Amino acid sequence: MELVLADTLLGLAQSPEPCALLRAVCGGDGAAPLSVERVETLRFLLQWLEAGGAGGEALRRAAWEVALGRCWPLLRGGGGADDPERRRLVRAACGALRLCARLCGAQLALQEPALLERAVDAALALVRAGGREAGEEVAAALVAGRLLPALSSNRTALGRVWAGLLPGRGEGGAAAQRVSRTLLALTALADLLFPGLDGDGGREGPALDARLYGGFWRVVQEGLTDGDGLCRKRARYLLKRAVEVSDQLRTDCTCPPDNGDEPSLFWWSVEKNDKLLQFWENYILIMETLEGNQIHVIKPVLPKLNSLYEYALSEKGCWLFHPSWHMCIYKRMFESENKTLTREGVAQFLEIYETKRLPNSPGFSEFIIGPLMDALSESSLYGRSPGQLIGACPPLGVKLQKFLSIYLTLLPEEERSSFLLKFIQKMTSRHWCAVPILFLSMALACIPSCKALGTEGLHALRDVLQCTMITHQILLRGAAQCFLLQTAMHLTDVEKVSLPEISSFLMSLRPEESLSRGTILWMEVRIETAAEKFTEYLFLIFVLCSKKSNAERVELKSFLHPLLDVLLKLGTNYIASYIIYNQNKLVSDLDRCNLYLALLSELVNLCSNAGWKKGPSIWNFISSLINASIQNLQETGNEQESKLGEQIQKVVSMASLTVVCEIFDQKPELQLKSLHAVETLKGFISSVQLNQVLKKPSKIEEKNSLFEESTSSQGWGKIVASYVHDQWVCLHFILNKYDKFIPLSNDETLELSLLAVQRPIRTLQSALEALTLLPSDQVLPVFHCMKVLVPKLLGSSESLCIDAFDLAWKVISSLSNTQLIFWSNLKAFVQFVFDTEVLAVAASSKGQAYSKIKEIILKLVEMSTARTGVFNTVLSYCCQSWLFPTSDDTGALENPFSNAGNYSELITEACVFGMVFRRDQRLIQDVHAFVENLGDECAANVVTERDDHYVRVCAVKFLCWLDGSNTLHKMFMEDLVIKLLDKDELVSKSRTRYYVNSLQHRIKNRLWQTLLVIFPKLDQNFLTGTLDKIFQAGFGNNQASIKYLIEWIIILILHRYPQCLEKFWNCFCYGEEKLKTSICTFLSVLSHFDIILENTSEKKPILKKALLVVLQWCFNHNFSVRLYALVALKKIWGMCKALCVEEFEALTPVIESSLHQVENMHGAGNARKNWQRIQDHFFFATFHPLKDYSLETIFYTLPRLSELVEDEWIPLCKFTRYTDISLPAAFHWLQSRTELLNLKPSDWSQQDMGSDLVEMDNQTEWTDVQKKIIPWKNSSPDLDLELVFQDRAAKLGKSNSRLIVVASLIDKPTNLGGLCRTSEIFGASALVVGSLHYINDKQFQHLSVSAEQWLPLVEVGGKSILAAYLKGALNTLMQKLQNPNHQKNQSSAGA
Repeated sequence: MELVLADTLLGLAQSPEPCALLRAVCGGDGAAPLSVERVETLRFLLQWLEAGGAGGEALRRAAWEVALGRCWPLLRGGGGADDPERRRLVRAACGALRLCARLCGAQLALQEPALLERAVDAALALVRAGGREAGEEVAAALVAGRLLPALSSNRTALGRVWAGLLPGRGEGGAAAQRVSRTLLALTALADLLFPGLDGDGGREGPALDARLYGGFWRVVQEGLTDGDGLCRKRARYLLKRAVEVSDQLRTDCTCPPDNGDEPSLFWWSVEKNDKLLQFWENYILIMETLEGNQIHVIKPVLPKLNSLYEYALSEKGCWLFHPSWHMCIYKRMFESENKTLTREGVAQFLEIYETKRLPNSPGFSEFIIGPLMDALSESSLYGRSPGQLIGACPPLGVKLQKFLSIYLTLLPEEERSSFLLKFIQKMTSRHWCAVPILFLSMALACIPSCKALGTEGLHALRDVLQCTMITHQILLRGAAQCFLLQTAMHLTDVEKVSLPEISSFLMSLRPEESLSRGTILWMEVRIETAAEKFTEYLFLIFVLCSKKSNAERVELKSFLHPLLDVLLKLGTNYIASYIIYNQNKLVSDLDRCNLYLALLSELVNLCSNAGWKKGPSIWNFISSLINASIQNLQETGNEQESKLGEQIQKVVSMASLTVVCEIFDQKPELQLKSLHAVETLKGFISSVQLNQVLKKPSKIEEKNSLFEESTSSQGWGKIVASYVHDQWVCLHFILNKYDKFIPLSNDETLELSLLAVQRPIRTLQSALEALTLLPSDQVLPVFHCMKVLVPKLLGSSESLCIDAFDLAWKVISSLSNTQLIFWSNLKAFVQFVFDTEVLAVAASSKGQAYSKIKEIILKLVEMSTARTGVFNTVLSYCCQSWLFPTSDDTGALENPFSNAGNYSELITEACVFGMVFRRDQRLIQDVHAFVENLGDECAANVVTERDDHYVRVCAVKFLCWLDGSNTLHKMFMEDLVIKLLDKDELVSKSRTRYYVNSLQHRIKNRLWQTLLVIFPKLDQNFLTGTLDKIFQAGFGNNQASIKYLIEWIIILILHRYPQCLEKFWNCFCYGEEKLKTSICTFLSVLSHFDIILENTSEKKPILKKALLVVLQWCFNHNFSVRLYALVALKKIWGMCKALCVEEFEALTPVIESSLHQVENMHGAGNARKNWQRIQDHFFFATFHPLKDYSLETIFYTLPRLSELVEDEWIPLCKFTRYTDISLPAAFHWLQSRTELLNLKPSDWSQQDMGSDLVEMDNQTEWTDVQKKIIPWKNSSPDLDLELVFQDRAAKLGKSNSRLIVVASLIDKPTNLGGLCRTSEIFGASALVVGSLHYINDKQFQHLSVSAEQWLPLVEVGGKSILAAYLKGALNTLMQKLQNPNHQKNQSSAGA
């Protein structure tokens, strides 16, 4: 730069002509782009020329040439934002441009319109540029904020700038023009955009009126909802300026609407000036408040949003303000980071249609399909409201149902179809979570019936079923399928859809998840037929098309004609001929062959259900099908290269044998196994080469897209996988039939001549190979074969079986995101790994297989924490096979229940199973509960039972079947009790203090619930041995719900075995340190002493012992302990009085006076309230340990009354709904008593000394702890101190001390504060001070720690009064010293 500057100074000395010097600095005409040094030198030169007063026409022209020709290109050039040279260049160029503008002025621009246009166009081009680099942003900001306002000082340039900044009608708003830059320019031009402001410059009239341009308001609205806070602030500023101008001018103005039917974006009327001003002030206030993003600040302002609608609607119900202004508010709320605010916004918008009945507007439909549905896709919005019971429909779900029905009703009929189609298509356009899809589907199903959906709508519903919901949770997906089917039935116009389209939609529904026979949904479509899936779908089509006109019957005929043709040709073996003997098959024929085979299965079912047990037609057909299929599969082509037709023929033949095998297994009553062809089938399948694949055809016999797709690597692979899959289906038929003949290792001497049966080791090895070859959706028959083989080989080939476990688990664990095939594979996996014989053999050797199965149990438990329903599958199968073994389950095992003892950790984990869910997981659980509460109305509830609660339900039902007289059952229960108690001890040691509803709390609560269920089945010897552990658990610092369970089980044990009372009395003999966190537990047991002694004949000595124990705790210093002791004393003393025992008469005055005192406490303080609360508490007032012993009390009523989190409540309906294991007929302990069930949670919570007592009304308690409750009122000298003493003693439970501390001569607040606290601690009845104003001193309050609020303060005013007081006290003291027999002083004095 120094060199360029030197050259410039030299040129200035030689030529005083400024124009020539400017050109020289710029490098002459047509030179290369200026360097940074030259631009900075140019800026210095222009600054020097301006300061020197240089002017002239030539200089101005030269300055313009420099500006447009040399500086503008620099600003428009590219460059990185991080390049310091680029930033330096932009800064220098902008400075040069600013100086050029000052030198040239506006007059030259007027004389040169072309030059002005170039400048404006160049500036607008930079503002509208799409580049987002930092350098371009800086340049655009400088141009929009400084250059454009400078150019716009010219009226002509302002018009061109205005036209270039705003979008025209139909240009889609300002989004493409970078709203932030546009708003920056408009904000800088604000003084020129509105009439009547100082920015007019006193000219003949306003340059323009932005209020009259729709493009301006569209930019403002875009800015109000922009993601950038600065952009929103500029938009609000422009809106404020427009409202301010309108209020000042008070003239009518209207922005022309885009369409004649729509209201104006902005208008003003002199007559309605105040209302308009109020509307816009509220509007701006709401938009400004939404910037805070804090719900407690925003919520008070939200009611003003309702007032906006009152201003916006005319008396005739028409829009006065364009509804897009309201949409801006909702968009801001929907896009908020605060989800609570988003929920409020969505709820407010949905409610407004129910309350206001807003007129129709095209913008609303677009808003619903766009921003509203985007907001509704957030799962967290569907949570329960505070206080709402679990299982209730969330508020947003209810509002969404009402809104959609009302909105569709208000829409013109011609717009409903379009809106619904877009609404459903939106559900397919993004990855939706399960919860939003469920409630959107439910809202669609609640729309009143109308013909709104055609072919496109049905396709959209199918896309939601097939694409959007494929990875959703089973129960929620099943429920959504039910709702979408109802939607199709209610809204489909059957005149516009074809039968194949309806069939395609119905095939998207999964019967095992939603449309199952016998459900209410099934009955809604009025289908009553004995046929299976194929016929069911056919009848569904008939129902949906029952309203077809006569003209459509031709289509129905064409649809059913091929089926009718096949049925007519069935007797002529047409199907077998087509399937087997046609060697010219193409890939496209596979679907038709599969259809015929499916039809064969359904026809056989129909014959069986109709009672046609035998028939030559069926026998002959089956025989010909078997023989032809085997012949096809045994043939080998002579040609080296395989043909497509031959390969497809083999695939169809193997599929035919698969169907035949399935018919043999499922329909034994048809007696088809006696056919000669069946023996041929067995021999062929047993000797077939397993996992044999078909070579890909090398000759292309059909050149079309279908062939090319199916014979591609992926397409042909699916065909081969299906072929191998069918091999294993047939093999399972053989293995299952000859299960008892399978040897424990390879045995060639068997007379069966079935290689697969004779060589089970080779067969199992082939199964492992198949697992590595087949895709996950084809491995199911391999698992079924492994279920037959593994129990036989585990003893002799343990390592091979372990490999089978590992490989099968690998397949299962890889299916974590494949919901459609996961559950069937998991069920098959569980059946062969947890087969009763497998478990027994592994447990007998305690080898590697035993360890591997234990490892798999842990992995399944871990998987179940992330996937609901996994543990259900495992536990249900094991419990059923252990309790109710079938002939297939037992095998050589004498008693399958022995497996329960060997794998007891499965039951142990099930008893305490459950997680503390994250917020999103709790939401899923709540929605699951809501769907379950729908009951049979939702078909998904009948089909799926995968709630995690069912794990514990299954375990409890399993325990209810156990019999204490059965040795195996008895050993299992005792082992389970020990493990549960050990687990409780382990949890207690892991964390001594745990918060309410934590995982530790829940685990302890679950295990004690289980112990309560098992208790009646345990004998005395075992209970006596474990009683110490139960008492030890009672010593812990437990939560209230756990205390109730421990107390309950102790009461039941003592009631059943009163001889255990000696051990119970020992619990009161420990030191205070051990009892401080548990004494209330044992005192609560004594409050039910009448139940304990119910079956005891000699009650007197036991009652005497109980009285002695309780009385000592009635005088405990802790308030809670005293209360519990008094409750127990009241119960025990009532029993003593009923027996009329003379031995207790000596205690009568003490006990009666104590109970009388507590029942008639002075005043209405908290002590009286707490005494009443504890007596009214459910555990002491209503709960009966014997009558309330039931599953509902243990798992629902007691957790609810002890205010355990709702996740832990298991209602009785879940026990009855779970049908995999039923309750024993002799089990009668199901329901709670009505008195207990109807109670509400009490405001008294059982606590021990180690915990704080929290009152619901935040009032003080009757304890020794100082708390700030009611400030001490100013005392007066004439206050009756005796009444003060009595009231204070009654309220605080302290002795009525006669000590009065006189400190009237002390005037230091610090000393008085310390003395006040000391007097309160030692129970002084009053403190005498010189003035009560000391208590307001900060130093006094700092040391007294609120003691002045508990201690009566007496003010002694004046020295004469003090002297008289001291004189009297001194005289009394002297009399006492002189006469020892003098009456005791009433008070002592001290300074």
